[in-house]
Amino acid sequence: MRSWCDHDELSFRRPFRCCLLQFSNPYRPAGGDPRASSPTRVFQKNAPLRLRLQRSDRLLWVLLSRWWPGWRCTLHIVRPDTVIAWHRRAFAWYWTRKSRRRPARPNVAAEIRHLIREMCQANPLWGAPRIHGELLKLGIDVAQSTVAKYLRRPRKPPSQTWRTFLTNHMEQMASVDFFLVPTATFRLLFVFVVLSHARRRVLHFQVTEHPSHELTMQQIREAFPWDHGCRYLLRDRDAIYGADWVAMTKAMGMQEVISAPRSPWQNPYVERLIGSIRRECLDHIIVWNQRSLRRTLQSYFAYHQRSRTHLALAKDAPESRAVEKPERGRIVAIPQVGGLHHRYQRQAA
Repeated sequence: MRSWCDHDELSFRRPFRCCLLQFSNPYRPAGGDPRASSPTRVFQKNAPLRLRLQRSDRLLWVLLSRWWPGWRCTLHIVRPDTVIAWHRRAFAWYWTRKSRRRPARPNVAAEIRHLIREMCQANPLWGAPRIHGELLKLGIDVAQSTVAKYLRRPRKPPSQTWRTFLTNHMEQMASVDFFLVPTATFRLLFVFVVLSHARRRVLHFQVTEHPSHELTMQQIREAFPWDHGCRYLLRDRDAIYGADWVAMTKAMGMQEVISAPRSPWQNPYVERLIGSIRRECLDHIIVWNQRSLRRTLQSYFAYHQRSRTHLALAKDAPESRAVEKPERGRIVAIPQVGGLHHRYQRQAA
């Protein structure tokens, strides 16, 4: 049994508990149901109803999951505004395609379009009338307006290609450059070479251990006498070419063409010559000193200019070689560059 003390304690706590519940919920009206107007209940009433799925809907999603397991990866939840924007975009695309202008004549064949663009690229000074005339001579009957339609319109005035420029100025151009050769005693020798672009002739070369500004100027004077100068001289940005060098070349009537920094491909002829010297000669011998290197290079340059055939010269040598007919006799091999290369010619028996 509860004692009278417990009964008094419960009677004493009940009023305080009612007051605490009254003041802890300010939204509850006095004397009303405490659960009727709580904030949670209001939120649950205003929340949207949960979607109720029927058995057919559940069966559809079960079958879809069995047949297409990755359907969740392609599922996107969009807003109604997005669907409306898609419809407007599709409407505009549909009527743009439907109302575009149809061609009044058959399309030009792809081969003819490609030929027109090739002619335009190979001949930048030609216009539509000139290309149209060439096409008529080839039996291709197209309108001049069609040719103008497929022409490439350059942003800048037409310019010739580098190949055309170099071919037209080949007789007036020369290149100079240095390259290094290690010796047997691990010292470095500098070789200065002057190459004429006309027939790939090596006009002059010099071997030194200590290149200087004065020595380089003297070599260019020896390579180009006053009455045999070139028009354009290609070189790199080596510091050994100073202000005195520039003044001297101007006085000799030469115009210098300086390549960009670290761009050896802009001086291709002399760089290709240096590569040929290394691959065909220096990579196969050991150089002792300046005298041995000078003697070796003299032998190689004699072979390079009198015997070696060049692709750029239509398989001919810089000093043109005559074609020997079989009637002249048998073929003999003549050693060149100490036996590294040979020259073959016919000799009477």
